[in-house]
Order: sequence, then C-alpha cells, then structure tokens
Amino acid sequence: MTKLKAEIIDLIRLEGPIGIGRYMALALGHPRHGYYMTRDPLGAEGDFTTAPEISQMFGELIGLWAAHAWQAMGAPARFRLVELGPGRGTLMADMLRATRIVPGFQHALSVHLVETSPVLRARQAAALKGFEPVWHDTVAGALDGPVIAIANEFLDALPLDQFVMTPEGWRERLVGLGDNGDLAFGLSAAGENELKIVAPVGHVFEQPSIALDIVAQLAGHISSAGGAALFIDYGSVRSGFGDTLQAMKRHDFVAPLAEPGEADLTVHVDFERMGEAALKAGAAVYGPATQRDFLLALGLPQRAQALSLKAKPDQRAAISAAFDRLIATGETGMGDLFKVIALSQRSLPPLPGFDLHRLPDQG
Repeated sequence: MTKLKAEIIDLIRLEGPIGIGRYMALALGHPRHGYYMTRDPLGAEGDFTTAPEISQMFGELIGLWAAHAWQAMGAPARFRLVELGPGRGTLMADMLRATRIVPGFQHALSVHLVETSPVLRARQAAALKGFEPVWHDTVAGALDGPVIAIANEFLDALPLDQFVMTPEGWRERLVGLGDNGDLAFGLSAAGENELKIVAPVGHVFEQPSIALDIVAQLAGHISSAGGAALFIDYGSVRSGFGDTLQAMKRHDFVAPLAEPGEADLTVHVDFERMGEAALKAGAAVYGPATQRDFLLALGLPQRAQALSLKAKPDQRAAISAAFDRLIATGETGMGDLFKVIALSQRSLPPLPGFDLHRLPDQG
C-alpha cells in the first residue's frame, strides 16, 4: 500500500467518502506524496511519453505558430510566452530554438512557466538555461499584459467531479471504503438537484470545473490584454457522457484507485465545453482540429523532409517513426485522439493550423 493510499483511507475513515476531484487532487498534488511532486514521470523510464519527447519537430512547429501569433498581434515589444504544465521544458526549449530565426521575437518575450512540481522545475531550469524562466503556481499569476500561452497535455490532469444517473436522479460518484477496507467507488446518498441534464440511467456526467475556469480566465485575459493560446490534449470534439478517469504506470493502464501517488491520473478533455467557455469569456475560438490535421497544416512533412536530408540512415528512420507516431490515426493514434484548440483576441487575423477559422457566432 502506498503512503498516500494509507493517508486517504485514514481521511475517509475520519471524514467520510470524498469526491473524484478531491481524490485526483490528492493523488497528483499532495505536497509530500503526490504523483507530480515526487518524480519526473516522462519518457521510457517513466510512465508516459508526450509529443515533445517524441520529436523536436513538434515543439519547433508550435514555436513558429507562436511567432506567427506574435506577428499577428502587431509584434508587441514585450509579451509573456507562457507554458502551462511544461514537463521537462522540452517543448519550450524546442520552441525557443526554432524561433531564433524570427526577427525581434526572442528579444520581446519573457518565459513564464506554470508548474507546481519541484522535480520538474529543476528539469525545466536545466533545459531553459539562459532564458531565465519565471515560475508560477497558478495560471492567474502568469498573466500580465499580452500573452501567448501553450498547454500540451495540461487540461487532462486537472481534477474533475463525476455524477451518475440513477433511477432517483443524479448522484455524485465518490471514493469511499469497500467491505475489505480498501478504496472503492460509490455514490452519494443525496441527489444533485442542480444538474438539469437529461441522460439514461447508468450514464456518467463529468464536470471539469477547474479546467473550464482556467480556459475562461485565460480567454478573458487575452480578450482584454491581447494574445493567443493553444491547447493540445486528448479528448472529444463534442460533449457527451462517460467515465474517462484513467491511471497509467510504466506505460500501461492500471486501476485508478490501486496506487494513488504512484500512477498518473488523467481524464479526457471536453473540447466543445472548453470552446464554449472561451467564447463566453470574449475570445475568438479556432478548432478543435485533430493533432494530425493541425501538424500537417503547419508543415510537419516539410520539416521532417528537411531534417532527413541532413540525417544519417538511423536518424532518418527515427524521424520517420516519430512523424508516423505524431499523426497516427485510429482511436488510439495520437493524430486522431489528440485535439487542438486555439483562442485569440477577436481583432486578430485567423491563426494557422485550422480550416475553420471562427465559429459562426463570433462576428
């Protein structure tokens, strides 16, 4: 039994069952035993691999997207380049390397990172040496003046609450103790009268309040102070029902309640609701597009070809494998599973990478 699991069991014995959101917050962010507080989870030796760790091409294209957004903003003399959940700093490092060719871009920017993990902050400091990044515990702390914000696999790690439709109405899904004293899922005794959503019995509704608040906060800032934001994550284009809570350890799925603090917990992102929150806060919204379509539109094939021309045979094979992995199709392929959505101040011209520039009601 993990140390954190023992603490959660004691907490439930003392206070009663807890919501899914609180369980996720403890499992990921507990100050002593939280998953992200104690380790570097990335790469072959970790529990999962993100797109920036697969290939430098990903970060390079995102960097040039950010530079295009900066130029569309009128190339302000000062702006914040913000990354939410920067991992090892690989994405930001690749972005900064690629944008050295853009006149004035790096002179105008300051790097700001939203990161709570001391382990990952150390990795980021090493990767971004010379750029003097500034760290923030919250998104709000990173927002000041014009910003260009990037978030790759950030929203999926934010805690959410779940509700289950029963014959008596909606009940909150909770984490309590089973007959054997181990962690187990259950339902609240009281109904959730505020939920007016209609669904068949047995359906699960997820309420990502924290993610929606962050997207709205960022959209509101951009709409008033100027800028753009890019969110890349796995999830759905349209809202729906279902339990998307999952845990991963050593690149395999495990039971979400089995090893809190030792396995990554994530949920799928509802991009339709994220877009609605951004629209309501005053931003223009682009997408969602699939990661495949977005990267192809940004020039991934051309970048892969350019790198291959200078590469040795084994390097060319690695570039080709990374290219295929980033745009792989199917339910589990990154190219289809991952979606991309962009926000901007409404006065900006269309941003690259999206066929549908604006939703009809954006003016």
